[in-house]
Amino acid sequence: MDNRINTIAGWTLAGLAAALGLTVASGMIFEGGRPEKMGYPIEGVEGEGAGGAAAVPFATLLASADPAKGAEVFKKCTACHTVNQGGANGIGPNLYGVVGKPHGHLPNFAYSDALKSVPGNWDFDAMDAWLTSPRKYAPGTKMTFAGLGNAQDRANVVAYLNSQGSNLPLPAAPAAGAEAATQAEANVAEGAPTADLENAATPASGAPSVDPAAAVQASKKSD
Repeated sequence: MDNRINTIAGWTLAGLAAALGLTVASGMIFEGGRPEKMGYPIEGVEGEGAGGAAAVPFATLLASADPAKGAEVFKKCTACHTVNQGGANGIGPNLYGVVGKPHGHLPNFAYSDALKSVPGNWDFDAMDAWLTSPRKYAPGTKMTFAGLGNAQDRANVVAYLNSQGSNLPLPAAPAAGAEAATQAEANVAEGAPTADLENAATPASGAPSVDPAAAVQASKKSD
């Protein structure tokens, strides 16, 4: 009987020791503490400040664009396009002198109705938007190229295309700080409170303009 009790007690102590050991081990593995980022990420939603600095204006990128580098990037396009003067159309139209021309300007190429329906010309901003995503620029276009994700690559390609028969003057790059000034003007236009209004003094509770009794007392003193 004593041996049986000792056995039960031994197993009980062994179980308690094992449980204590697991508790200590789990505490070492899963250390508590404040997480580096609070909350849980939600797919498809960017956190505050996501995206980094504001995008550089395309005109600024064009000002430092390198047509030679653009020619290298344009090699991706040569399977469908030629760019020499009088060059033949391929799967896509010849692009000689394309910058500044209307959409669908070549009479000997069958442009898609989607592209021909886009108003305006192939100006610098239009070229940037097209090279970013042809399908977004002209939904339904026959162009299967996905686009160039690198903004400087797009600027280089546009500079290269401009050098091939168009030679239009580049748009002026915005001055540094112009964007911040524009935002400040927008805030004023929207009726944002100014420092003068926010700092306007409030009369004290005992001032004659607020307290009628104080006004009467002041009148007696003046008499």
